[in-house]
Amino acid sequence: METTDTTHYKTLVAKLPLLKNEIAKVIVGQQEAIDEILISLLASGHCLLEGVPGLAKTLMVKTMSEALHMSFKRIQFTPDLMPGDIVGTEILEEDHETGKKFFKFNKGPLFANVVLADEINRTPPKTQAALLEAMQEKSVTYGGTNYELPTPFLIIATQNPIEQAGTYPLPEAQLDRFLLYIKLSYPDEQEELNILKGTTGSFRPQIDRILSDIEIGDLQKLTRQVHISDELIVWINKLVRASRPEGSPSDFVKEWCDWGAGPRAGQALVLCAKARAVMNERFSVVPEDIHTLAYPVLRHRIAMNFRAEAENITTDQVIGELLRAVKP
Repeated sequence: METTDTTHYKTLVAKLPLLKNEIAKVIVGQQEAIDEILISLLASGHCLLEGVPGLAKTLMVKTMSEALHMSFKRIQFTPDLMPGDIVGTEILEEDHETGKKFFKFNKGPLFANVVLADEINRTPPKTQAALLEAMQEKSVTYGGTNYELPTPFLIIATQNPIEQAGTYPLPEAQLDRFLLYIKLSYPDEQEELNILKGTTGSFRPQIDRILSDIEIGDLQKLTRQVHISDELIVWINKLVRASRPEGSPSDFVKEWCDWGAGPRAGQALVLCAKARAVMNERFSVVPEDIHTLAYPVLRHRIAMNFRAEAENITTDQVIGELLRAVKP
């Protein structure tokens, strides 16, 4: 990198702790989830967020958008939601000067920098597919015309782990499109006490804008330039390959898994490790980055067998065994 580029990037990276401080004005705790969402943004990916109701998923994403000076839209997914409701549709308009009528594309809520797809598993596969196509292509085609989505573009889809009746679970192939699968946990006792004190009064914190969309784009470019050693790439490759039952060095994987992660998991782990390095103001990946991110990267890319489900063996347990069995 040139000296001027290095100075520019260091200035941007130094703003990331300030960004987290702004989010913390509103969101108590959940630091791990916030870090993982920001990592997904820096790595130019999308994330799936799972948590019970009331854990401030919507507020977290909205607050982050405000601090990033990015447009934000929330879509509540329901069984009757159609692709046109999220992508947009053509409407008939009239030119007041000539009197001629024409169709104009009216952009849907998908045209925002940050889109919260709330309860994605409550809408039919047709609408899920429209969202996932936009995630992959970063554009929408309607009536033969291609419309580019804003950049940067981040979709955060949420799932409720309870009340599964009447839902449409995402197929494994579509789950694989998400860079990270983030799980939200309940706050601890002190955090919950702070939530009760801070949210039931009249005080509303002012969120300052820390980074612009252009600066986020620069940070995404920087993430790709972060150094990662060949040894760490080899470790990532071995980890991903070891998640596949056939030929895995782990008996745990062979016993409990139907199939493992594909090559996209390795790509995701490399990029996310680079993004975590940037988040920690480093320009080189360390083993801790990979160890930490193996869980959100792999947990939705490993399929457990029926016996594992019956015994309540989770993918996180498999990943823990993989990290113990495959050393850098």
